[in-house]
Amino acid sequence: MSWLPSASIESLKARAQFYAYIRQFFVVRDVLEVETPFMSGAAVSDVNLYPVKAICCGKPAYLHTSPEYPMKRLLASGSGDIYQICKVFRDEEVGRRHNPEFSMLEYYRLNFDLKTLIDEVAQLVGDYLNIQKRLDLSYGQAVEKYAGFNPFEISDESLRKEIDKFVGVDMQLSRDECFDVIMSHVVEPSLPRDHLVFISAYPASQAAMANTYESAHGHKVAQRFELYVNGLELANGYDELVDAAEQLKRFEKEQQQHSDARPMDQNFMAAMSHGLPKCSGVALGLDRILMLKLGLDHIQKVISFDFENS
Repeated sequence: MSWLPSASIESLKARAQFYAYIRQFFVVRDVLEVETPFMSGAAVSDVNLYPVKAICCGKPAYLHTSPEYPMKRLLASGSGDIYQICKVFRDEEVGRRHNPEFSMLEYYRLNFDLKTLIDEVAQLVGDYLNIQKRLDLSYGQAVEKYAGFNPFEISDESLRKEIDKFVGVDMQLSRDECFDVIMSHVVEPSLPRDHLVFISAYPASQAAMANTYESAHGHKVAQRFELYVNGLELANGYDELVDAAEQLKRFEKEQQQHSDARPMDQNFMAAMSHGLPKCSGVALGLDRILMLKLGLDHIQKVISFDFENS
C-alpha cells in the first residue's frame, strides 16, 4: 500500500534517538544549533552537485544541496561554532544508497585544524556506531594500496585504461571523473570493514571550497577528508577556504563548466569579502549512518517516505 511509510516505526524512533544524541553531543561542546533557508535564488556552484530547480513567487529558485553558504554567512556575522540538522536536495540518482531528499548534519568549528575536526568526527560517529577501529590514509596511499597506481603520477591514457572495465570506452570523462570511478568501483569496496576510514589530502582539483597546500612529494593537494564505514561515504570535511578572491576565481571557473546557467550567490560572496573566520567544517549523511546503526541495506528503510513513495 503506497500510503504507508517506507521506514518502520522502530526506524523512526531510532532516528529521533540519533538526533537527540547529536544535539547532546554539541550542547556539551557549546556549539549553537541554527537553521537556514532550504530555498535560495542562487544555486551551488559545484559542477558535481545538481540542485533541484523551482519557481517561487514568479522567480526561479533552488532547493539547497547543503546549508553551507548561509551557514558561512552566519559565521561571518559572528555566530561562533554552529551546527544544523536539515533536509537537503539533489537532482541525482535514486537507489540503495541515494534518495534525492536526504538528511544532513553540517557543522563548523572555529580555529579547528583538519586533524582536530577528524578526531571529533571520529568520536561523534564512532561512539554512535560503536566502532573504535580507525584507519587514516592519504588519497594517494588509498589509491596506490587498493587500485595499484599513484594517482598523482599516472598518465591520462593509463588512467583511462584503468576505468575502461567499469564504464563504456566511448564515455568521455575528465581526469577527476575517472578517479571517481576508481574510488567507487575499486577503493571503496576494498576498505576494511568495521573501521572508521578517513581519507585525506585529495588532489587539489577536488578541493571545492577547501584550502590547498603542497605535499612533501611536491603534489598540490586539498585540505579535505572523507569518512568511510563499510564502503559507505559518510562525511566530507574541509579546512575551509577563507580567501574571497580565490573563492571567486573558483566559482567563475566552475560556472564556465556548467551546461546550465546558475546564478552566483552574491550574498555569500559579500559575506566572504567581509571576512570568514578561520574554521573547519564537515557535512555528514545521517540516513547512511542510521542505516549502518540498524544494519539495514536500503536507504528507504530509514526514511519515513522515500522519493518513490513521497
